[in-house]
Amino acid sequence: MSTWLYRIGRFADRRRFWVIGAWLILAVTAVGINRVGGGGTVDNFEVPGVESQAAIDLLKARFPERAGATAMLVFHVSDGVVTDPKNAAGIEQTMAEVRSLDHVLTATDPLTGPMSKSPDGATAFAAVQYDRSTADLGHPAVEALTKTATPATTAGVQVEFGGELPTVLKERTTGPAEMIGMIAALIILFVTFRSVIASVMPLGAAVAGLVVGLSLVGLLGAWINIPSVAPRLGTMIGLGVGIDYALFILSRHRDNLDAGLSNSESIGQTNATAGEAVVVAGGTVVVAILGLQLAGIPFVAALGYSASLVVAVAVAVAITLLPAVLGVVGRRVLPRSHRQVEVRRPVGTKPVDTTGTDGTHSGWVRWAHWVAYHPWRSAITATFVLLLLAVPMLDMRLGQADAGTDPVSTTHRRAYDLLANGFGAGFNGPLLVVVDLGTSADASADALVLDRIATAIRNDPGVRVASPASVNEAGDTALITAIPTTKPQDQATSGLVHRLRRTTLPTATAGTDAKALVGGPTAGFIDQSDKISARLPWFILAVVSLSFLLLMAVFRSVLVPLKAALLNLLSIGAAYGVVVAVFQWGWGRSLIGLDEAVPIASFVPMMMFAILFGLSMDYEVFILSRIREEYHGGHSNIDSVVEGLGATAKVISAAALIMISVFLGFVAGDDPVVKMMGVGLATAVAVDATIVRMVLVPATMTLVGDANWWLPKWLDRLLPRLELDRPPSHEATD
Repeated sequence: MSTWLYRIGRFADRRRFWVIGAWLILAVTAVGINRVGGGGTVDNFEVPGVESQAAIDLLKARFPERAGATAMLVFHVSDGVVTDPKNAAGIEQTMAEVRSLDHVLTATDPLTGPMSKSPDGATAFAAVQYDRSTADLGHPAVEALTKTATPATTAGVQVEFGGELPTVLKERTTGPAEMIGMIAALIILFVTFRSVIASVMPLGAAVAGLVVGLSLVGLLGAWINIPSVAPRLGTMIGLGVGIDYALFILSRHRDNLDAGLSNSESIGQTNATAGEAVVVAGGTVVVAILGLQLAGIPFVAALGYSASLVVAVAVAVAITLLPAVLGVVGRRVLPRSHRQVEVRRPVGTKPVDTTGTDGTHSGWVRWAHWVAYHPWRSAITATFVLLLLAVPMLDMRLGQADAGTDPVSTTHRRAYDLLANGFGAGFNGPLLVVVDLGTSADASADALVLDRIATAIRNDPGVRVASPASVNEAGDTALITAIPTTKPQDQATSGLVHRLRRTTLPTATAGTDAKALVGGPTAGFIDQSDKISARLPWFILAVVSLSFLLLMAVFRSVLVPLKAALLNLLSIGAAYGVVVAVFQWGWGRSLIGLDEAVPIASFVPMMMFAILFGLSMDYEVFILSRIREEYHGGHSNIDSVVEGLGATAKVISAAALIMISVFLGFVAGDDPVVKMMGVGLATAVAVDATIVRMVLVPATMTLVGDANWWLPKWLDRLLPRLELDRPPSHEATD
């Protein structure tokens, strides 16, 4: 692969303007086609194979008028009651407009319904039933619904919109996230490279890749449902890895120029070495993220497709567009003091090491020396810190944050609060109990069964109230709505769903043909969390095994990839622990703009694991390839560790700081899921680039000694060869 990448680098340099022009045409075309034929984002939370989905499918087949999306109109007055003549007139006009909307089947009366008014009479609600799903209706339905508020608001009534449709299709913003990350990255790059051109190039490469990548994600949305959170996660990941990959390539290119290589030869050899490391690391990220399909949930799989597209484009930009730009700028990527006339050196000779012991990285060399000569102390202390950070992970609870965690500036959050204050905390998370009455033709017997089921539900201490059964025209399917006593995201609500399924409903239907299923959005999110929890260990095993095999092929070693896998698990465990402490336990949540503690979004641990294993591969390959190069150059194991760490620490630290800045920038957004990903990824990168790469890697490699590079001969013959530290010769490329 290195020979192939060498040729790509040299070609991009020779045909630099053609390559840049081709990328420009690709970007403009992708953006244009996306605007014309791309699909919008759609949150489709279907979870195949779970009970909540079976309940929805049964409703669609037998009770279609109750299977579509729902919405809540919440009316509130500060003075008086909603039934006052002026208020009532405005509300009635609004409800008339609601009932005339397309796809609205029914809308309850907020003024005369038996349970539609709060005890103090200041709040009332209307339940709207649509004939299509949320994914089918889309944002136009929400816009049409919100326009109906005018008559009621004119009469002085506060109108808010909540429930399934407005909450799922809520508008999402990231705030100044991208700008914060890019400004921080630019500052770090300038401090690292001391060249304006070199500072701008990684950022420009990342933005170019992001434009193309997100446009391709938009085009993908024309064929599959892309979740609304996908573009923001794609932006976060694309900026991070795009800058990271460009930084590694640019850093190696500058080292080659400083060592005397011509610009053209340096581009080729940089692409063959650092470029191959980028391909390996990026390929690992792509494969790992695509592994999200193992969750068996279309929503999560779509997140994987979109993120992997963005990462793949970032890799392509790094090994094609960036070499072309390097050919254009020449030696201007170096500081002015280094832009002396280039000195050509014979091919095959080793470049002069300018990053080892000449003082350029003397601080890092001294640190590496201390760690290498105090390995037990360093390893034990670092491991203790990681285990301590990982402790909260043992209490991780997967779930889904409800509308009560969204900003109060949103209508669905205000509707949530009004309903919770007027009708109880569980009112925002109703459970739909769908009853299949079987083939019984005895209506009286069916009525007795339904009454027994409804009574059993009402007697559960976790249920505040349950509606009478509503039966379809065929008389073979019924629907009971149960209101929990607790919020949708509470652990008690999850316990209620499991209790109804395992004991309450089976007992109530025993001896009959009836079968009761618990469904609805709240039960659906609980099922999604349970399914991901069951598959997460298998996903982790698959990703760890893949990375182990890949590193074994790259470094021709058994112990190096084994240690890498274990250390990666430690660093990700620490990141999980911090996420649980901040979001689930609520430690310091006010610092990131979170009003209350929330469960960990079900897909976040999977997504974090896939991304972080690939990102850690960047640092692992970068540092270990340098250590291996020193070792095969005749240095002792301990000297190789010191020289390798000293030579790479500056670039790894800069890359980590940039990634952390980009990820933390997204914490400024409103979405708790995006905040969660930002905090988790930033923590993991910080831990991986400091405690793991700067302490545990050199300490453990020193303790293992020469056995680091042991590989059975029979295994060496079987493994493919991926040489990341040996640039191809001219003979190999001619």
